Parts: sequence; structure tokens; C-alpha cells
Amino acid sequence: MKNKPLAFRQIEWWIVTLVFLIIVLVNILSAGNGGYHSFNDGLIGYFAKIIIPLLLFLVFYLFHKVLIPNYLKNKKMARLIILSVLIAIFSYIIITLFSDGANITKAPFTAYYFKIMAIYLGYLVWVIFLKQVLTPPKMKDYQSYNSIRLGSIFFFLTLFLLQIDQLVHRSIAFILAFALPSILLVLVYNYYLIYKNRQAGNRKAANWFNITLILFFPGTFIFIGLVENEGIPLLIGLGIGLMIQLVIIPISNLSFEKYLGMVGQIKTLSHKVEVGTANLSFLKSQINPHFLFNALNTLYGTALMENAEKTADGVQKLGDMMRFMIHENQQDKIPLKREIAYVKNYLDLQMLRFENEENLSVDFKLPKDECEGQIAPMLLIPFVENAFKHGISTKNKSWIRINLRCMEGTVHLDLVNSIHPKKITDDPKDESGIGLENVRKRLEHYYSGKFSLSTISNESEFFVHFSLQLD
Repeated sequence: MKNKPLAFRQIEWWIVTLVFLIIVLVNILSAGNGGYHSFNDGLIGYFAKIIIPLLLFLVFYLFHKVLIPNYLKNKKMARLIILSVLIAIFSYIIITLFSDGANITKAPFTAYYFKIMAIYLGYLVWVIFLKQVLTPPKMKDYQSYNSIRLGSIFFFLTLFLLQIDQLVHRSIAFILAFALPSILLVLVYNYYLIYKNRQAGNRKAANWFNITLILFFPGTFIFIGLVENEGIPLLIGLGIGLMIQLVIIPISNLSFEKYLGMVGQIKTLSHKVEVGTANLSFLKSQINPHFLFNALNTLYGTALMENAEKTADGVQKLGDMMRFMIHENQQDKIPLKREIAYVKNYLDLQMLRFENEENLSVDFKLPKDECEGQIAPMLLIPFVENAFKHGISTKNKSWIRINLRCMEGTVHLDLVNSIHPKKITDDPKDESGIGLENVRKRLEHYYSGKFSLSTISNESEFFVHFSLQLD
């Protein structure tokens, strides 16, 4: 109620639909039966008071559900004006013909049509004024706007009902005009004074407020019936009391529970997202800091063994990787080509480290052309890191084969590395599954339903197949 405007277009639609449905049903049931109407103009008069409300409802639908939403979407004022004028002219002609044929009004002037249109246009102007005056940033929240606009719906609807006594008996119009705001008042009263007290455990207060409601609404009619010795007010009071206690309050309580349950779910999900974001930042920080120390040790050893060319090249690549880690790794999405460049720098540095290893065979294929698209950082490198971390042995034959390719809107990685028996001194926490589990969590966060990740291992090899649909 405070944080955002209510769905007024839907509220207006359902309230007006209910009113027209009641009008049409009343006219169908009462026409020609000595009820509220005495249609002495034959079949035309009977059908006119059914068809005319339906035509008015169709006009409302065209304006409220078609023209105005389309204008709000494309902002084409000329189209709105032209179509509005055409709909108004054609609907006026048809309604006037039926009104004249049923002796409701005399052609060519149908006064109630212009009154109805004036009320609808007045409501639209009033809504624009409320939006300009009562919505943020001019107001701190939407509570005043929501409350006043909700009351305005019933005010303008009451004006409309009082102008159509030619189409429905005035007593029906008065009943509708009284019933709709009364139902709204009962709903508000029930929520704030009865339902919320019961939810808070104040059952005694809730019961007293419920008794007060019974005394005020049904009790008024019952008192009038008893004083005037009339049976109709007494029956009306009893009917209102039963309607409130057996229909309105139970149904509204179910609606309140469903609404509050949805609000609770939204708050829970929001909290989970916040926690997930914090965990994601933590996971990012854990993925690869150890590699920088290994790379520095490698460069140090290389510098001792040979002259500066390879060392300079290695330092340059390491500097690029450190910039990536410090800057781009903190972003939610980066260009895919930057992620691939990071992988290439990593591979080049590892080849410096292991180029003299006779037992190691490394074969990698990276895209030759620049790959387009955006990707969450540090999604590809953990698979490559994992291969070097667990797939290399200085004593046994080792191999790593990497195939990274990108197509339009997708990126694919296939990786195979040898595996070797674990050393007794290995830390049980230092397993390939932990790093890949972190990657899977990040994938679920950013690309739920848009990725495929499968890993297979046997006695000698570890396989990874990874496919990702980019945004």
C-alpha cells in the first residue's frame, strides 16, 4: 500500500464488470414481469435495456483495456484521438437508435450517453491530477494516492449509477451505489480491526470489533424495521448480517492470508537473494588467489635459469591477469573475449612452468576469432585450473587436452586431464569437486536453466563438458 501503486487498471476493470453484470442480470430477470421495470414497448423495449448496457460496457472495454494501454505504450496521441472519436460516434448512433426505438429517449439527443462519457473523462482527468500531486517524489510514499484513488473509483461509479435510471430502476442504482462502498468499508474494517487483532492474538478485541460491526450495519436496518413495524428493513438487516458474517469476512480473510503469505515469500526470497549475493562475493574471492603465488614462484625460477625475455613476457601476462582479478572480476558481466584472454594468459604462464616436463602433454585449442557476448567473470578458468592442479604428475605420464569454442550466443568447453593416485599428505579438502561446486553455484545464480555441466571420471582421466547460453 505504501511502497507502490495498486493495480488500479485491474481493480477498475473488475468493479465495472461486476456492476454491468448486475445491471444486465437485473434487467433480464425483472423486465416484463411486473418487477422494477414496466416495459410497455414490446420486444424492442425488453432487449434495448439489455443491449444498451452491453454496448456501454463494450465502449468501456475499448477505452480502458485497448486504447489507453496502447497509448501509454506507444505515446501516439493522434491515433488515440481519432479512434476515440470514431468509437464515440458509432456507439452513440447505435445506442441512440435503440433508445429511440424503446422510447427511452428521443433521437437525435441521448442525454445519458453524454453524461456517462463526461463522468468517465472526468475520472481520467482526476486520476492524472492525483498522479501529479500525490505520488513520489512529491509524496514520501503511495499511501495517500492509493487511498484517495480507491475512494474516487466508488465516487465516480456512484455518479454513473445515478445517471442511468433510464436503463435500470433507480432503487437498483441506489442499492449498488450503497453496496459497493459499504463492502469496501467492511473489508477495510475487517482487516485493520478484526483480522489483524486475531493474528496478533487479541481475540477479545477482535470479537468486540466484530460485534460492533454487526450492530452498526445490519443492526441499523433491524432497528428501523422494529421501530416502523416493517418487515422489509428487518429482512434486509438480517440478509446483510448473514452476508457479512458468512460471505464477506470469511472470503476476505482467505484473501488476506493468501496476500500476506505471498508478501512473506517475497521477503524470504529477497533475503535469500541478499545472502546469495554475499555468498557469491565470498565464492569469487576464494576461487583463485593461490594461483598468483604459484605464478610468482614460477617466474622467479625462470628468471634465475635464463635471460629476461621469457620473464618479461611472463610478468606482462601476470600483470594483465592481476588487473583482471582486481577490476573485471568484481563485475557481474564482462566481454567474453576478456575471459578467454585470461584463460590464454593462464595457459601461457603454465607452459612456462612446465615446458621442460617430458612426462606432460598439453594440447589446447582456443577460438581464433574474437567471441562476442557477455559472461560472468571467472567461469571458464576454474576448469582449466582444476586440470593443472590435479592432472599433472612429475613422475607419471600426464596429459591435458582443452577445446574451447564459441558460437553465436553460446560458449562450449571440453576438457580432459589425467588423474593420479592421491598422496597420503594431500589435504582431503583439496579436491577437484570443491572448486567445481563453487562454479556450479555461480552458474545457478547467473544462468539458471541456461547451462549444461557434466563431469565424468574413471581410473585414469577426468572429463568435463560445459556449455553456456549467453545473455
